[in-house]
Amino acid sequence: MNNPILQLLVLAGIAVFLILRLKSVLGTREGYERPRMDNPRSPETERRRPDFAVIEGGPDHDITDHAEEGSETAQALAKMKRIEPSFSVAEFLQGARGAYEMILMGFERGDLAEIKPFLSPDIYDAFAEVVEAREKQGLTVEAEFIGLRELALDSATFDDATQEAEVSVRFVGELTSVVRDNAGEIVEGKPNEIKRQRDVWTFARKMGSDDPNWQLVATGE
Repeated sequence: MNNPILQLLVLAGIAVFLILRLKSVLGTREGYERPRMDNPRSPETERRRPDFAVIEGGPDHDITDHAEEGSETAQALAKMKRIEPSFSVAEFLQGARGAYEMILMGFERGDLAEIKPFLSPDIYDAFAEVVEAREKQGLTVEAEFIGLRELALDSATFDDATQEAEVSVRFVGELTSVVRDNAGEIVEGKPNEIKRQRDVWTFARKMGSDDPNWQLVATGE
């Protein structure tokens, strides 16, 4: 056997040996095989994957946006929601914004008929007494509501026995107001002077009742 043929056989033997060796190390792939992926539940993958899941039983942001989590106020609001799931703190505050302007202007102008449904009997009687005293003195009030600078939940309570809810709201409003006598002369205030009014009003309602209206039951500063 000549030298070139011998070299060729030696090379062929080495090639077969290498092929068999590679198969024993790498194995054999047949057909389509999915690319290898990290374990989707591994800690490393969990850290990389953004979490879009809603945690069941987590904090109610409609409450915690307005009251400290775990506070008496937050607990009272949660009880209100259990009795009446449609109740929303954010929507209540928006309603309180409109009620504040309507009730305040009704009182300033002495027009209580329109706002009577939104006043408790005690508050209505107190407002009516002031309005009557003005009329006896011949005084009239000219007022214009400018707007609210601040509105925030102050506190909330809930009576488990009666299901009566009370929510107090802090208001800082701006308005112009002048008081005139019978002759039309200004006896108090300036026409273009904006005054700031600070109030804490408490609204009450029996949760779960058919009447959706809250009533003003207390006023203060």
